[in-house]
Amino acid sequence: MLHSTLCYIERDGKYLMLHRVKKKQDINAGKWIGVGGKIEPGETPLQCITREVYEETGLTLQAPEYRGIVHFSSDGFEETTHLFTCKKFTGELRECDEGDLKWVKISEIENLPIWEGDRVFLRLLPTETRFFEITLDYVSDRLVKSDVIFR
Repeated sequence: MLHSTLCYIERDGKYLMLHRVKKKQDINAGKWIGVGGKIEPGETPLQCITREVYEETGLTLQAPEYRGIVHFSSDGFEETTHLFTCKKFTGELRECDEGDLKWVKISEIENLPIWEGDRVFLRLLPTETRFFEITLDYVSDRLVKSDVIFR
């Protein structure tokens, strides 16, 4: 099972989104997602998201908030993602080698090509303060089941 992190960085009512258009063999090709990546051996989710955000954006997170855990499964593939948001950061945005970075109004993100399951947690991020755990089951690219538990 893959363990990863994902962060939605917020500024002025917008999230920093990554349009995955630069990598070959990318499961997220063409989709808009937050910033993050795989947890390396010996690394905590917080260490991972701090490293990944800096590597992909040039930004240094100042106060990331651990919001929830998302379990994805699709056709035998399984991934657990530790989900963060952050409103405080420093640094200058730079080009990303995995795709194009863009600040997108939170209200407009659902109009972008995103994973159907991402809609589940993206709706919770601006409103929900409790920690949550979400299970998203896909068949190919189609979401067939989603469950949300608040902790």
